[in-house]
Amino acid sequence: MEKTWSIRLIRFSAIFGIIGTFLGSQMSGNMDYSLRPIHAHILLVGWLSVFAWGIFYKVYTIKYKKLVSIHSILGMVGAVGLTVGMWMYNLNPLNLNETFVMVLFIVGGTLLLLAFLLFVPITFFIDKQKESTTNS
Repeated sequence: MEKTWSIRLIRFSAIFGIIGTFLGSQMSGNMDYSLRPIHAHILLVGWLSVFAWGIFYKVYTIKYKKLVSIHSILGMVGAVGLTVGMWMYNLNPLNLNETFVMVLFIVGGTLLLLAFLLFVPITFFIDKQKESTTNS
């Protein structure tokens, strides 16, 4: 289960890495740094954090498999929700209702926060027997 989610998270983070670096290139080329907060969150949350979770699941075996799925889904949906919500909140290029945009931003951030909170106990629920045989 962890190995499946590991590669999913790593692939997902790679997409965020491309988006984040492209956005950084655009800002630099245009000398317009108004999207810095969005750029930073795409790279820190979408690329770095999700990638780190993917590597963690590649290295460790987790006792409670359901937590891996819940955590991964929360993290991926939260990363998309937060960064898209932040982009919509700052630019609102589709002229969506401000309340809807704010809710998207808040819900995405909240789901991401839950993913980070859930990750803490997951780090304690590793299968020590399988860990010692794989790392020997």
